[in-house]
Amino acid sequence: MDFIDAYLDNISATIEQARVTQRDALHKGAQLLCDVTLAGGNIFAFGCSHAGLLALELYYRTGGLATINPIRAPGLNLDADPATLTSQIERLDKYGVYIADMMPIQENDAVIIHSVSGRNNVTIDFAISVKEKGAKIIALTNMNTTTVQPSRHPSGKNLYQFADILIDNCGCMGDSSMVVPGMPEKVGPTSTAVGAALLNAMVVQAVSLIVESGTTPPVFISANVEGGDAHNSEILQKYKQNIFYMGTQKGKEL
Repeated sequence: MDFIDAYLDNISATIEQARVTQRDALHKGAQLLCDVTLAGGNIFAFGCSHAGLLALELYYRTGGLATINPIRAPGLNLDADPATLTSQIERLDKYGVYIADMMPIQENDAVIIHSVSGRNNVTIDFAISVKEKGAKIIALTNMNTTTVQPSRHPSGKNLYQFADILIDNCGCMGDSSMVVPGMPEKVGPTSTAVGAALLNAMVVQAVSLIVESGTTPPVFISANVEGGDAHNSEILQKYKQNIFYMGTQKGKEL
């Protein structure tokens, strides 16, 4: 078997399954991003460890909404050695509360939270705090994993139970997807590739809805094409009240 073809076929099939089954949720998410943008609200994206890669995918991105803000915190961005420490950090009690409290999340803002298992304390505490602030949660998770794994949070709940809009990445249990004969472990995770496709599709639809409303959305173009720097600089200035990743506007003071 050619496992390059097999893996890529599997990614394509998973995206297709998600496209068919998650269409309504993606449209709802796009509408929320549109509504928040038109109302002058804020958009945030959060995830721990590899789940956080999608928060980085969405921000300061060619063809992406300039107003999507990543939430990054020490130890949660694959930035700790030994690497196993990252797994322990995302289980810390109340760290997610502190992270949410430091961010300017307000009522009716939109917060995208990505977690395959949706079971760890930081993710759950963060989601609870977001709900308490009155913001809306778009949760991207793996329902084949999260519904069979017990929560590690004292509430006994997983991320999907706090979602206003729930998107299933349609991955298999544990995320790794391919069986290689002679290997006891499966290989080939799908969550990053599929999740990036789903969230970017949702953003594209949101941009379309904003345009239909008669407003020009704040979309970046590549800084590596002529005119890119000037275009992006203008957007960063115009929407500076909604952008928190430029180093000039921070969350709450410690």
